[in-house]
Amino acid sequence: MAKGIKDKVAILGMGCSQFGERWDKGTSELLAEAFDEALKDAGIERKEIEAAWYGSCMDAVNVGNSAIPASVALRLDSIPFSRVENMCATGTEALRGAVYAVASGAVDIALAVGAEKLKDTGYGGLPPGFKGTFNDLWMPLGSAPAGFAQLAAGYRAKHGVSKEDLKRAIAHVSWKSHENGVLSPKAHLRKKVSMEQILNAPMIAEPLGLFDCCGVSDGAAAAIVTTPEIARALGRKDMVTIKAIQLSIGSGVESSTNQWDGSHVRTTRNAAKKAYEEAGITDPRKQLSLMEVHDCFSITELVTMEDLFVSKEGRATHDVLDGFYDRTGGGVPCQVDGGLKCFGHPIGATGLRMAYEVYNQLLGRAGERQLKDPSLGLTHNLGGVPYLGIAAISILGLHS
Repeated sequence: MAKGIKDKVAILGMGCSQFGERWDKGTSELLAEAFDEALKDAGIERKEIEAAWYGSCMDAVNVGNSAIPASVALRLDSIPFSRVENMCATGTEALRGAVYAVASGAVDIALAVGAEKLKDTGYGGLPPGFKGTFNDLWMPLGSAPAGFAQLAAGYRAKHGVSKEDLKRAIAHVSWKSHENGVLSPKAHLRKKVSMEQILNAPMIAEPLGLFDCCGVSDGAAAAIVTTPEIARALGRKDMVTIKAIQLSIGSGVESSTNQWDGSHVRTTRNAAKKAYEEAGITDPRKQLSLMEVHDCFSITELVTMEDLFVSKEGRATHDVLDGFYDRTGGGVPCQVDGGLKCFGHPIGATGLRMAYEVYNQLLGRAGERQLKDPSLGLTHNLGGVPYLGIAAISILGLHS
């Protein structure tokens, strides 16, 4: 049986650009902004990086299909440098490549970097990608808000939640993120929003109003990883290690059979089970210190609380309204930095941006939003739509 990667890889340094409408910078400059911070944090020279993975999803509106533009931007010469794409899980996919390279012993120090510059596209939502034959068959006329709004109908039907209670719960999800985002200097949106504003906002896809949807943004994030032994030799005392990284990708079972009731995301549950097993977590509700999850829409975050087995089946609405996931609620804080709701969703960067927040929280570097003594944090990405998608989970923790 595979032993997994728990504690085989340490994070030596991380960086994150300012997210937002970055009309002042191109993608290459955003990459350099995140990379320079990660390099300084790691305390190494760029020539010590032996391999790199670059996450970029919307290649046609960014910098092209290969890793050459990233290699040029970061001045990383003659090392293996790969571009990866896995829809909204792209940032975590880049991290997985770098972590697996170090864990395998193929290299000592590797880089994961992700970036996306979407404001230039002119789209209010994500621009259309090159989907290919199968996706055109599965999702011919779908939109992201409509696809995720269906989760609300499925969830209500299965658990008997009233329309009013679910609307109040998902409004609380968005309200919480805005409360936290104010404390994040690198967030795109740093403005508190009242519950009344959220509840009375224009409808996008019932029951998702304007404030239930995350926005488009520009940004980049980076991680430099190595072995714990090398990190220690380089003088790193407080160390964050990778406890688990798992992906689960759908095969169409949900939308082509009657095996799925539309109330949850099957791939998230599959990835969570594997990640907890790899990390040795038996009770995530008690053991996790914080979470950064894929709140592309507020209903997604609510359902994800059950898919990650933190809330019991049918109890996420109650936990959310009780403040269990609030930064100061006494439970498991979720979206401490404001999440996608406040950072937006530059696809290639998002998974690494989540890891950046968990990494800084674990090291006590999160400033005004710092949690008390966190020891274990989870990130979660969700690509595609609930009925055909990709879930990626990473778990980071302090190394004992």
